Amino acid sequence: MRVRRCMHLLLEPSEQISFGIAAILRGRVEVGGEVTWVALAAHLERAVVVDAAERALLSEVSAYRWQELSQDVSRSSACVKLLESGLLLSEQVEHAEYLSRDQAVREVHWWSPAAIVHRHSRWQGVDSVGDMRSQGLVTANDLRRNLGPPPSAVQEYEGVYAPLPRQTDSAFDAMLARRTTCRNFDRDRALPLQLLAQLMQRGMMAQAGFEAAPDTVFLKKNVPSGGGLHPVEAYLLVQNVEGLAPGLYHYHPLEHALLALPSPPAGEMSRLACTALSGQDWFADAPAMIVLAPRFERCFWKYRNHSKAYRAVLFDVGHLSQLLYLCATEAGLGAFVTAAINEVDVDRALGLDGIQQGSVAIFGVGWRAGRQETTEFDPAHRVWA
Repeated sequence: MRVRRCMHLLLEPSEQISFGIAAILRGRVEVGGEVTWVALAAHLERAVVVDAAERALLSEVSAYRWQELSQDVSRSSACVKLLESGLLLSEQVEHAEYLSRDQAVREVHWWSPAAIVHRHSRWQGVDSVGDMRSQGLVTANDLRRNLGPPPSAVQEYEGVYAPLPRQTDSAFDAMLARRTTCRNFDRDRALPLQLLAQLMQRGMMAQAGFEAAPDTVFLKKNVPSGGGLHPVEAYLLVQNVEGLAPGLYHYHPLEHALLALPSPPAGEMSRLACTALSGQDWFADAPAMIVLAPRFERCFWKYRNHSKAYRAVLFDVGHLSQLLYLCATEAGLGAFVTAAINEVDVDRALGLDGIQQGSVAIFGVGWRAGRQETTEFDPAHRVWA
């Protein structure tokens, strides 16, 4: 049998701490621990526990070339386990899915540590709000009581700080002061299509393009992007927008147009929204949400196996979300952005694989409610008097 190792692999020791009950009953504390090794691979959703024999076999097999194993090795329990888990790959039909997944990661040119972090930090079915409530970590006082005081709000150095001259506030400064995360959306008031279109035009539309060759096009948008590649795509989750049926859409930045995608029934959009937002129900009433989903393959086409490429992609998402925030504020709308999302569930709904392209954050926009039912962070009282 010919095998090779998966491309992106990290072995990590995991220690389980235990306390001796008998010693505790005698008034002593005895702490023990058991170390197991887990394998994290970029093409697998979950970690795999590996023993010494399995680790040894992994170290002997190349990730780049196919190797013929002897009958004894290929029939060993270590080899069978590694093939069944997807850490070793073969050309056999029963292992075709793992081989295909691993090949997809290879073709995008991920840097190995980034690929593993990206894959294993994705959520599925997580209720982050329920988790916070069960742990008593909801309010600032909860955090302080359970975690102790945080590091200081400002890094201070010894010496005298020279003050900078303060400028008179302009209309732009007043708008910046109104940029506050909205947790109270008016669920009964539809978002006008014209306002959504304006938001997309300012925040996501390509303002110009440069064609270096028929198959090599670079876009100019209102935000910077690593290498000028602009890999972040926008998908809309529409719940209450005038002139748009509830559902999922893809936005085309050159045509400034929407394409309807296969979507759940209109009555189930709110459930999808709450799942996507990992239970953050204060955001789930937003009339429109924009899923920011980078095409990693576009960025990594230039920055192949590059240690800074994944960071550049996350910067791109940050640039876009801040511009969308400001555009929404200027239009008198409430907005939010969150990275606490169930990426696996979102990607599945949009038909994304999470490797070539995957969701990273969700931006939401709509009319702010007339009453603050969920507390918002507005210490300067620029939104809620």
